[in-house]
Amino acid sequence: MKTLRLTAAVLLASAAFAGAAAARDQVQIAGSSTVLPYAKIVAETFGEIFPTYKTPIVESGGSSGGLKEFCKGVGPQTIDIANSSRSIRESEIEACAENGVTEIQEIRIGYDGIVFATDINGPDFKLTPKDVYLALAANIIVDGKAVANPNKKWSDVNADLPDWDINAYIPGEKHGTREVFEDKLLEVGCEEVGDKQVHIDGGMDKKAAGKACIAVRKDGGAVDIDGDYTETLARIDSNKTGVGVFGLAFYENNADKLKVATVNDIVPDTESIAAGIYPVSRPLFFYVKKAHLGVIPGLKEYVEFFTSDQMIGPDSPLAEYGLVSAPENEREDVRKSFIDGKLL
Repeated sequence: MKTLRLTAAVLLASAAFAGAAAARDQVQIAGSSTVLPYAKIVAETFGEIFPTYKTPIVESGGSSGGLKEFCKGVGPQTIDIANSSRSIRESEIEACAENGVTEIQEIRIGYDGIVFATDINGPDFKLTPKDVYLALAANIIVDGKAVANPNKKWSDVNADLPDWDINAYIPGEKHGTREVFEDKLLEVGCEEVGDKQVHIDGGMDKKAAGKACIAVRKDGGAVDIDGDYTETLARIDSNKTGVGVFGLAFYENNADKLKVATVNDIVPDTESIAAGIYPVSRPLFFYVKKAHLGVIPGLKEYVEFFTSDQMIGPDSPLAEYGLVSAPENEREDVRKSFIDGKLL
């Protein structure tokens, strides 16, 4: 019965949307602050090359925020595309379906790295996941027991690190970057020092132990940044001993103000990410509401333009800005999947 009601609701929404096609004649996009500058470059170029269509509106809000808006339903009052610096979660797909968004196409645009950076005049930082975990975790294991993180300085964590108070500006929980930060730094570091196994030996299941590993201190040592990277940069500018988390492209475009840290002795750059040796990298995506294709003017053309080598190839403006271009066969697969209407 629930399925019948849902199907009826979807049909009604689709019919209403088709009848209201003229209600909006401009593509609307929201989501990841990491993908934001890439999408803006594409949208502005699209508007110049395709004067028949209005320049798409691109807004931020974080990956989770964009996907939440995307999943609100079908129709001109809802966005067409959600940008994301992580893959969509199963719970988000279910939320979409409950609101009639049952046909979603995933577009992978390329790759990016997550970097730590300090003021340009600061000392060198050579970090490992272990260092990040011991500096920023809410609780760590001391003498076999979980205690509130006692480390106050980076040098408390690792004598080779600067003697700076721990003040880290990290992505807020609505950002896709936060999930990658948790998975590839905090949890990996927790495993490396053996704390995750102590949690499990103490009676936690693996999921609970993982959550314990990625819980971040709330005593001022780690500060969530809910805005975009410009806010993080402003924090570093006002606190010269702060450490910020950025996307590689943002750092590269502000390298005159920031000094980047190594992770596991690897310098983050397009070469180390493309080669798969920099440990904190991730694919970037956007998600298309298929029901809007052919209804919202310019949506199909925008997606095709975005996925062209003109925009995401190795010599493209996005690559020049900092996107790590995917291999040629992967780019071809992305284009073919979209044309074929492949769904999640």
